Amino acid sequence: MNLSLRDALREAMSEEMRRDESVFLMGEEVAEYNGAYKVSKGMLEEFGAKRIIDTPIAELGFAGIGVGAAMNGLRPIVEFMTWNFAVLAFDQIVNNAAKTLSQSAGDFACPIVFRGPSGSAGQLAQQHSQTFESWLGNTPGLKVISCIDPVDAKGLMKTAIRDNDPVCIMESEVFYALEMNATPGGDRAYSFAHTQIPTLGDLPADGEDYTVDIGKAAVRREGTDVTIVTYNKMIWTALVAAQELAKDGIQAEVIDLRTIRPMDYDTIIRSVQKTNRLVVVDESWPFASISTEVAYAVQRHAFDYLDAPVVRVNSADTSLPYAPTLVDAWLPSPEKVIQAVKSVMYR
Repeated sequence: MNLSLRDALREAMSEEMRRDESVFLMGEEVAEYNGAYKVSKGMLEEFGAKRIIDTPIAELGFAGIGVGAAMNGLRPIVEFMTWNFAVLAFDQIVNNAAKTLSQSAGDFACPIVFRGPSGSAGQLAQQHSQTFESWLGNTPGLKVISCIDPVDAKGLMKTAIRDNDPVCIMESEVFYALEMNATPGGDRAYSFAHTQIPTLGDLPADGEDYTVDIGKAAVRREGTDVTIVTYNKMIWTALVAAQELAKDGIQAEVIDLRTIRPMDYDTIIRSVQKTNRLVVVDESWPFASISTEVAYAVQRHAFDYLDAPVVRVNSADTSLPYAPTLVDAWLPSPEKVIQAVKSVMYR
């Protein structure tokens, strides 16, 4: 069985729309065009124009419509063509959706999902290549998911749609074509760019109502020598690096945060207590990033277990350039991760 991230997200939304008539999808080009990245392909034909709704290019407007609909008993899924465009809607996300429950003293919930691709996607330059997990994760009242594993992304999407709180789902434009090759009941492997990487975990049985708890990290690769913590498409970078490190006898444990808020600190701490070393790989800028939070939590709760300082591998502290050579230099890479791991191994 091959399941792409694009297909997994579509399956999750479709299954929830069949299960619950209050769920609907809205956003730019989600209907007639089948979605900018074809995530919603075929959904208009199945669910009709009242539940798969094309919107004008007005993120602030349709995000606000979604918030109002959620406050009145519906469960909207609001797609942003990219989270870079969602900056225009941050007032609705941060000031309205996130605060509805507390401002109403618990009288109104806001069960809404905001989703779309986050992070760089090649030569898209400065205004289309930003990561927003740390921005949104810094807002009380929001839950933030960032996962490219197709099976788990599907389970997290289903859980998010059923959740009574606003949930932001950060996807990856580059990895929509990421496929999971597996057989039911067996281990699964990532397949991307003509490379396969085995990872832990079984494929759910056919027809299973598979959900994943928000706030639980996943150990994608077990190891004993160093812990690598990351999320979103940097999982691929970390797994490639771990394969190469194994050739030098270094067994890296790779943890996929999957959800940014709430964060699964326990899984991170347990791993560091075993490996005694930590490298955090994070596509966001280094200042006030997710890697900053992880590094603080480990020094606070596992300082006595560390045999080396925590090392972070982030994108460069500048806006993303356009030239392809500079894009490569800007992003974390397997080579940079390998170098960081060897530095904490004192090699």
